[in-house]
Amino acid sequence: MSPVRVAAIDCGTNAIRLLIADVDPVAGTLVDVDRRMEIVRLGEGVDRTGRLAPEALARTFAACDTYLGVIRATGAAAPRFVATSASRDASNRTDFEHGVHARFGVLPEVITGADEAWLSFGGATRELLGADSDVKAPFLVVDIGGGSTEFALGTTAPEASISVDIGCVRMTERHLHDDPPNREQVAAATHDIDTAIETAGQVVPFASARSLIGLAGSVTTLAAISMSLPAYDSQRIHRSVVSADEVRRVSELLLTMTRAQRAALPVMHPGRVDVIGAGALVLRRIVDATGVDEVVVSEHDILDGLAWSQV
Repeated sequence: MSPVRVAAIDCGTNAIRLLIADVDPVAGTLVDVDRRMEIVRLGEGVDRTGRLAPEALARTFAACDTYLGVIRATGAAAPRFVATSASRDASNRTDFEHGVHARFGVLPEVITGADEAWLSFGGATRELLGADSDVKAPFLVVDIGGGSTEFALGTTAPEASISVDIGCVRMTERHLHDDPPNREQVAAATHDIDTAIETAGQVVPFASARSLIGLAGSVTTLAAISMSLPAYDSQRIHRSVVSADEVRRVSELLLTMTRAQRAALPVMHPGRVDVIGAGALVLRRIVDATGVDEVVVSEHDILDGLAWSQV
């Protein structure tokens, strides 16, 4: 059986991402053909209004038009297209669904938090199950998104999972208004985050995990800052290890920097400048709550899970 070329799109609260990959289920390999991301902030204002803003929809559809061209150029089939927290929360999500269908001929799957956790877990851990892997199971996979954070614990599949509403965009819009945020704002965000982590811990037994795997842009950007990379380098970031103390140090640094200082960091994507402090704070509080010594950083996530799901 020859590899199958598949396309997957993950549309979150902050970013929309595309993966085109050749997947060989017999050999157990997934080879990237094209992997890209655009920050569209689909979930801008959704925590406050409960609706997708027209400007946010326009940005997202413009990115979809670009991705449609890439899919056609690479010869991939119609994508599996999923949407997550912002779309789950929006009362006008049919506007989004119709726009996606008009472009791709498929409706976006507005997946549940449980489905999101399952797909993220599969995408992140498949390569960690080999005999030569030094990352030990059971894995606690933590996917810090724009609107929500998913926790999933297991070895070959999630045995317990939950999604809670503490994403980097949501926490920034709700609490972190000053530049940089003041202590009261950080304390209010921390309270919300800790409450959600406590809820997650009642469903997912954190203490059973032997490795914490961190996914998504807040985690990978924090790792890049920790390594003092001169530019964002996904190959160096993937499967890097950040100590708990480094998570705390970089989180504190980001929360005390001005927007201009964060924007000047060489690894910082412009679309993450406003929300990276909140994302780093979520990771720090997870590290503190779980008591882990380190975080294993993965560039493989829900996109990879979506690609594997099609073969």
